[in-house]
Amino acid sequence: MAKLSDRLDFVIGRKAADPLEEHFGIRTVNDLLRHYPRKYSDEMTVAGEGEELEEGVHVTFIDVITKAELKWTNRQPRREYLVVTLGNRQPTVTATFFNVKYLKSTLVKGAKVMLSGEVGYFRRTMQLTHPAFLVLHESGGVRGSKSLRAVAEASGATGDDLLAAFERDFFPIYPASKKVQTWEIYACVRQVLDVLDPIPEPLPEPFLRQHGLITEDEALRAIHTAERSAERDAAIARLTYDEALGLQWALAERRHSELSGSGPAVAPRDDGLVAAMRGRLPFELTAGQRDVLDVLSAELAGTRPMNRMLQGEVGSGKTIVSVLAMLQMVDAGYQCALLAPTEVLAAQHARSIRDVLGPLAMAGQLGGVEGATRVALLTGSMSAQQKRAVRAEVAGGEAGIVIGTHALLQDAVEFQRLGMVVVDEQHRFGVEQRDRLRSKAPDGVVPHLLVMTATPIPRTVALTYYGDLETSTLRELPRGRQPITSNTIFLKEKPRWLERAWQRIVEEVGAGRQAYIVASRIDENDKPKGDKEDSGPPPITVVELFDRLSRGPLSGLRLGLMHGRLPADEKDAVMAAFRAGDIDVLVCTTVIEVGVDVPNATVMLVMDADRFGISQLHQLRGRIGRGQHPSLCLLATRLPETSKAGQRLTAVASTLDGFKLADLDLDERQEGDVLGHSQSGRAITLRFLSLQTHLELIVEAREFCTALYERDPGHTGMAALAAPFTDDRVEFLDKA
Repeated sequence: MAKLSDRLDFVIGRKAADPLEEHFGIRTVNDLLRHYPRKYSDEMTVAGEGEELEEGVHVTFIDVITKAELKWTNRQPRREYLVVTLGNRQPTVTATFFNVKYLKSTLVKGAKVMLSGEVGYFRRTMQLTHPAFLVLHESGGVRGSKSLRAVAEASGATGDDLLAAFERDFFPIYPASKKVQTWEIYACVRQVLDVLDPIPEPLPEPFLRQHGLITEDEALRAIHTAERSAERDAAIARLTYDEALGLQWALAERRHSELSGSGPAVAPRDDGLVAAMRGRLPFELTAGQRDVLDVLSAELAGTRPMNRMLQGEVGSGKTIVSVLAMLQMVDAGYQCALLAPTEVLAAQHARSIRDVLGPLAMAGQLGGVEGATRVALLTGSMSAQQKRAVRAEVAGGEAGIVIGTHALLQDAVEFQRLGMVVVDEQHRFGVEQRDRLRSKAPDGVVPHLLVMTATPIPRTVALTYYGDLETSTLRELPRGRQPITSNTIFLKEKPRWLERAWQRIVEEVGAGRQAYIVASRIDENDKPKGDKEDSGPPPITVVELFDRLSRGPLSGLRLGLMHGRLPADEKDAVMAAFRAGDIDVLVCTTVIEVGVDVPNATVMLVMDADRFGISQLHQLRGRIGRGQHPSLCLLATRLPETSKAGQRLTAVASTLDGFKLADLDLDERQEGDVLGHSQSGRAITLRFLSLQTHLELIVEAREFCTALYERDPGHTGMAALAAPFTDDRVEFLDKA
């Protein structure tokens, strides 16, 4: 007999188990039984006499071979092939087989066979090309194609009983490959179920009664073998709970494993950098910022490492919150690392943090105050000499706040006393990257972790995708933020609106303001990524757009070109010029999507806006409306208003609420795109759980797992449910 935890090769043999592991990562009985059918098909229903079948339909015939002809191809080298005719059917049914060395002595006139394949037609003759086959009424062993033979052998049937193995109202169709077909998977499942011990029930019986759920044992058998749809529906309902509970248990394990370490307990001081910083802020913190800071400050003062995500709208003031939190650590002699995904964003953070700190960030410099710290910046494009100097400043402890890109993760970077890690734009990083940075702390210390995102996250995604983190949200925008008006330009319906857009940009520049014009691609060599409408017209490139505008409607303005392929020093120079007002219009790609703060920019025109996702458009729009003047965002597309992309753009233009747009984005992309695939290429195993429709179930699963984990962290049944989400699979949820 077998258990869920048994290795599959011990149960069905290595010959059958090895391909399952190689192609699907299936290693245990539990893995196999949770490789659920992707659909159920009645395609194995036997075709009757005179039945009309459409071309391409998968069908099975059971009949006697009335003719078996060996033929030769006309082309060189000539190949022998076999054509058999089934019964005396109308229309005539034939099957063609190549590689006939062994088949010509098996598929002979008078043999009763099962043939299974796709229907094709040639001159009113129904044809099956190299279908799967099985010889019926055979004495001795089973002869036939590997896939059908595997089913027959798994059933234990022989001779006249072979047909009974296929007399079903449906067949499960599994995610399969050319090397491992759905028949073979089905045969392995049947073989496992025949020897499987009753599965222990991991959930309390009152829980099952409360939710009207069948047992684990019933569900895992019915999902593969039940012939009635009502039984399969009951299995799906139970397995949906399994996925929610398994995922939340895996995340609970991760939360507790991180909290088991000792974090640096740092109580706030009344006379340190935090107090000095609050005293010199040129603006008043919002109520939301103060509330979040109270939470962060309390967690930084505790011995359990903080694991928190701070999400908020573009411009909601997350950065200043993170700075005040980091200063609480610096006041106690710890260092903080801020990890940013791009050099543009890292440089922007370094510049803005130095500006807001002023003399508080000038330790050892003329003008610095007593007790000041330093803000260091480390990026990959720095010269070797510059990197050495920054690394020495970090290793010596002079830099209290260290900002950088992936360059911070290199082994050569050593901290004297790392106590807190801040990760900006969390979705750009993997969990192993933030853990690598946290590992640079002194032995025995687990740094506090704060991850930030300006992409609003639906609650279901926050509970799964970021399920190992507590969440804080900033919804309130700081006072003085100006409204952003958004409009969509449908160029085919209203081509003159684009001319008006160029005029509006000229007017804004004439009034002393600046503008962004965004394109989706750099040049013709730039392969499109994630284009939303592959069938639409080719997008204009930023290089072409810059050239066209320089010689056309914006020829009288000072234009700058900015994209990710420019050298770092050139990007810095362009951004510095734009920030200083020496460039009127920045023609750019999404390199300005995050971290660029130019309050004087009041207009953004996004060309081929249909090429961008909802969240990305919302991020881009957040680059304007940051100063004292009302702002305008224009989304231009050559696709019709009635198209799916047109409707998406209309939705973006209709609201500034990023949380509404996040829900819309989830509805459009579906969770498969949200969760992606693990590094091994294996799909994240959410077959039935929907992030769109199962919020209550996910919340309930989280509460149940949290309470149970506190009482019984070694619960074996829950560990089995969590198995598909452990190791690299659950880790990938943090970076998908």
